[in-house]
Amino acid sequence: MAELDDGAQVCNCNGVSKKALVDAVKGGCTTVSGAMDATRAGKGCGSCKLLVKQVVEWAADGAVEEDPAASYYVPGIPLDKPSLMGAIRKLGLRSVSQVFAALAPGSAEDAKSKMGLASLLKMMLADQYIDERDARFINDRVHANIQRDGTFSVVPQMKGGVTSVQQLRRIADVAEKHNVPLIKLTGGQRIDLLGIPKEDLPQVWADLDMPSGYAYGKSFRTVKTCVGKDFCRYGTGDSTKLGIEIESRFQGIESPAKLKLAVSGCPRNCAESLVKDVGVVAVEGGRWELYVGGAAGAHIRKGDLLATVDDPEEVKLLTGRFMQYYREQANWLERTYAFVPRVGIEHIRSVIVEDSEGIAERLDAAMQASVDSYMDPWSERDDPLTPGQFRTSLPLTVPPQVPVR
Repeated sequence: MAELDDGAQVCNCNGVSKKALVDAVKGGCTTVSGAMDATRAGKGCGSCKLLVKQVVEWAADGAVEEDPAASYYVPGIPLDKPSLMGAIRKLGLRSVSQVFAALAPGSAEDAKSKMGLASLLKMMLADQYIDERDARFINDRVHANIQRDGTFSVVPQMKGGVTSVQQLRRIADVAEKHNVPLIKLTGGQRIDLLGIPKEDLPQVWADLDMPSGYAYGKSFRTVKTCVGKDFCRYGTGDSTKLGIEIESRFQGIESPAKLKLAVSGCPRNCAESLVKDVGVVAVEGGRWELYVGGAAGAHIRKGDLLATVDDPEEVKLLTGRFMQYYREQANWLERTYAFVPRVGIEHIRSVIVEDSEGIAERLDAAMQASVDSYMDPWSERDDPLTPGQFRTSLPLTVPPQVPVR
């Protein structure tokens, strides 16, 4: 670390240099998390966290203190995930405010913890969860992805990347009617409408009359597919059909971090299945390979082979079981590309495929409960939960001026 130049940028998202981290340590930051809070290093995509830790440890000459909060699932509740879930079940807690009142009495509700708690409670309780508007992140409050300039992007769902003449015509009409400044085809095979003012969102959704594409949440996002065997001479499996079935089943489910999936119709892997959180590849003989823990963003990782199966129904079963296990076991904001190597693919395979812990049936039932509780979030356009949900700001009343005598 000594040979790394002081001006070297450690965190690209927030422009934090090695010197800034060193200065934070010399200024009194005694933990890695403290240095991250002081400099904002590692607060973006998170890919630099290991390097940040190495710089801080080097600057402190090994005298880094252990931060007890590092094991907490969310910062505001002093419990790790298993203990937190156990307490929620034991006390019958059903909302974020109830969790704070019961498990962090006397302290203010931590805003940074609310989104993680809301996601956890939805995963645990399905339709028994009590939704609280202030526990949602801004994207989840308005069901659209906020942009740098304060406008939002809207992404209608096109399952498996498949659309129709009618959908394309409707999207074009909506974009024209609302003067959408940018229409973008995304890497997840969606059509993104960008630059929409917050107050226009309900009418845009109503005019589209299509389900949400979930491009904004810590949840199941998309299933990317190739054209499969019907329209490609290399295809060995109907990837399009399977991808649509997977997306239809798991659309919108909550998770500790976003989940991206893909199904490829042959080992040529045109849908990039090997670098997805869950990826499926058709192979000869009508069989399917199922991969987990892949990534192609700030981290690059080829997914690990979980299983090779004969039946698309088994693909869907194991996909749901793995995602439920991940939802229950992963840390908040821990992507599968970190979770899988941390837990170990051999252990995951024994639990998910071989049912070594005897929990497969429970995992399947828990996932089914989440699937059964699904509601299209864009339906809130018809019944906003708060008067200001889709306004840029609440109206201000200016008191009349009193003349000075």
